[in-house]
Formats: sequence, C-alpha cells, structure tokens
Amino acid sequence: MASNLSSPAAGSTTSSGRTAIGSIGRSYGGLAALLLLIAYNAVFNAGAFLTVSSLRINLTQVAEIAIVATAMTLVIATGGIDLSVGSLMAIAGSIAPLILLSSAAPWDVPFLGGALAYVIPILVVAAFGAANGFLVASLRIQPIIATLILFISGRGIAQVIAGGRLKSFDEPGWQVIGQGRVLGIPVQAIIMVVVVVTAAWVLKRTVFGRYVLATGGNEEAARLAGVPVVRVKYAVYIVSAMLAGLAGLISIAINSASDPANVGQDMELNAIAAVAVGGTSLLGGRATIVGTFIGALIIQLTGYTLLTEGLSDATVRIVTAGAILGAVLLQRRAR
Repeated sequence: MASNLSSPAAGSTTSSGRTAIGSIGRSYGGLAALLLLIAYNAVFNAGAFLTVSSLRINLTQVAEIAIVATAMTLVIATGGIDLSVGSLMAIAGSIAPLILLSSAAPWDVPFLGGALAYVIPILVVAAFGAANGFLVASLRIQPIIATLILFISGRGIAQVIAGGRLKSFDEPGWQVIGQGRVLGIPVQAIIMVVVVVTAAWVLKRTVFGRYVLATGGNEEAARLAGVPVVRVKYAVYIVSAMLAGLAGLISIAINSASDPANVGQDMELNAIAAVAVGGTSLLGGRATIVGTFIGALIIQLTGYTLLTEGLSDATVRIVTAGAILGAVLLQRRAR
C-alpha cells in the first residue's frame, strides 16, 4: 500500500523536474550555445576571431538577420509566419536606387531625394505588408499560403522595378546606414540594437505586446475578451514588411548596388531559424525578442565558424536547417 501511495508523488516530482529542466533549456539553452560558439572561436580560431575587423564583420552581417527576425518574432507570436520578408527586402532595395539615380524633381533636390529614398521604399513594402495582413486577418487564409504568394511574386516585382538589371550607385551620405560608423561601431549594428530593444519593450511592457501574445495563445478567447485580433494581425505584418524594407536598404547600402535576384536571398530561412533557436514558440502565444537576438547571433556565428573552417555554404545551410529542427524538437519536448 505504501508503495502505491508514494508512486503519484514520485511521478509528480519527476514531471516537475522535467518541466524545470525544459524551462531552463528554453531560457538559457540559446545563451549557452552562443557562449560555446564564442569560446570555440576564441580558442581554435583566435587569430581571425579576436580582432576588431572580425567583430565588425559579424555585427554587419548579423544586423539584417536580427532586424528581420525581430519582426518575424511578432508575426510568429500571433500564430502566423511571414515567408515574404526576403522578397520585400528586394522590392525596397530596387526602389531606392531609382530615386537616388533620378535627375527629375523632386528627387534631385539635395537631402530631399535621399530622405525620400528611405521613406518611399519602406512605405511601399508596408503596403505589401498590409496586403499580407488582409489575406491572413480578413480573408482568413493560412499565413504560410498568404505570404507564399508574395514570396513567389515579390522578387519578380523587384526585378521588374529594376528593369532586370543590377543598379550601382555612389551616395556616401545615403549609404551611412550600411557603411557608416559611430565611435567605430557600424551604424547598422546601432540600428539593430535600437530595433531589438524597442521591440522587446513593446512586447513586454505595452498593451499591444499583450494583445500579440493573447492572439497567438488563443485567438478565439482573445477575441471574446475584447482583443482587436484583426488589427493586431494587420499591425504585425505591416511591421514585418517595414523592417524587412529597412534591412533591404541596409543591404544595398553596404554593397553600393541593388541586385533584385540576391537581396534578401534565404532571409526567410535565417529569420525563422533565429526565432526558433531563440526559444519563441512556433505555435504562437509565447515569444522572446532577446532570445531571437541570441538566435540570430548563433546563426551568424555558426555560419562564420563553418566557413572559417573551410566548409561550404551548402554545409552552412544544412546546419541551419538542423538548428531549426533541434529547436522545434526541444519545444515539443518542453510542451
């Protein structure tokens, strides 16, 4: 009898222990992986890794991923997904050079043309984001299908805008977002930090952030509780599009050229990988912006490490896919 009475308690203790381990894994697993990557490079690749140049390169390359992944976190937190971010980067990156290279008014007015080359591309892709929101929130189309439409067509739209040609430009004042430095820190890294900190604050401290998580946690219950679910979904897809547009502008500013075929290539994979590795639930309702930032750093340093070791870009893709699978399995085990 005594053994029968003690069994439930023992089972409960075991279950509690597993839950605690799962919670610790979600909270600190990404950080531990990041520290291991840093330690590996510091020990086995110190000559190349422990340099100011290496730090700048990694900050430059991770900025676009982190910016896009931050917005992707908000989308996924509502139970959605956005496969169009890479195409939106290409669209924004195709519009800006048209303005910068134009000699017609008002594009030729000093400073005004440069300002409009920031504003107009982001407003255009915001409209595409609103279209994604309309398909998902108003027409109730599954997010993966709704955004797949623009994933397929968006890069073609960008190529039509660019006339199917690579457009080079030299505008040092405008290209500061990709090539400028403040106290030696790349400007795009500063933009990245501002985006991550702002999004983390919004998600954790504002009513909108609670609405996002409520929508992803239980949409019907959120609707009955008075959460404006439709507006929340519109908002996250518009924000996702705008930050993708910003990342696209940073990309072309770095390269001094816009190539619609390559700007934002595979960004969907990298952003989703960063979100998953960072600990955000891919089913919605739970999200961590800081975790996503750590996930983006892991994706960047994993690629850097493998390429430094002489492995191919194809191997990097395989490892990235494996990271997504591992993160999903970990989340499933935790649930």
